[in-house]
Amino acid sequence: MKFIGIIPARYASTRFPAKPLALLGGKPVIQRVYEQVCNVLDDVCVATDDERIETAVKAFGGKVVMTSPNHKSGTDRCCEAYHKVGKGFDVVVNIQGDEPFIQPSQLEAIKACFDAPDTQIATLVKPFTPADGWDALENVNSPKVVIGKNGNALYFSRSIIPYMRNKDKAEWLAGHTYYKHIGLYAYRASVLEEITALPQSSLELAESLEQLRWLENGYTVKVGISEVETIGIDTPQDLARAEKFLQEQIMKE
Repeated sequence: MKFIGIIPARYASTRFPAKPLALLGGKPVIQRVYEQVCNVLDDVCVATDDERIETAVKAFGGKVVMTSPNHKSGTDRCCEAYHKVGKGFDVVVNIQGDEPFIQPSQLEAIKACFDAPDTQIATLVKPFTPADGWDALENVNSPKVVIGKNGNALYFSRSIIPYMRNKDKAEWLAGHTYYKHIGLYAYRASVLEEITALPQSSLELAESLEQLRWLENGYTVKVGISEVETIGIDTPQDLARAEKFLQEQIMKE
């Protein structure tokens, strides 16, 4: 199977404008992401609506596609970019442009989901541990996933699911394995075409999670499990933490 990675990257961001171009260890964040994934997939390109990002990607030798500024989600942007780079790939991998420490093992885990011929969409989760604590589990910006016996997602929620009845909250993390969603998606190319044509659903609007649109319309989402903790960059404070983490990694080498 042939896999293409597409990295949606917007310049405008309420919490962190120009985030893809922010420097991390002397390189733009978008370059860090690109370099982490380019050797694991058959092809990679950045999908953006901003000429400044296009210029930056070309400057470090990356592939870039200009897309409409009107997309409501990264999935929609991926679909347009896929059309523009030309077909011929079996699976499109949607890679978050603010995950500069994404690991090859995570990409391999999501690729492995497509060893099953019936996989339509795949994503990753990481188990919460008791050491993560209640605040991490309760964080609404960290969606939780319930997984069925067949390895498919049953539901995604910003709430804590499942609710553990008759147990003190202090016991929840020790008494059940909760899964944190990692925002890495992969879609069979034909399925990507279909899901981007769907109207927004009631569950999606309620939780502000686009993957609920797919479940609500009967699509299956295969779940790969990763033990890797990454550092996403949503704010300037996150960038400072990422810089510290990068320097610590360099010191270890």
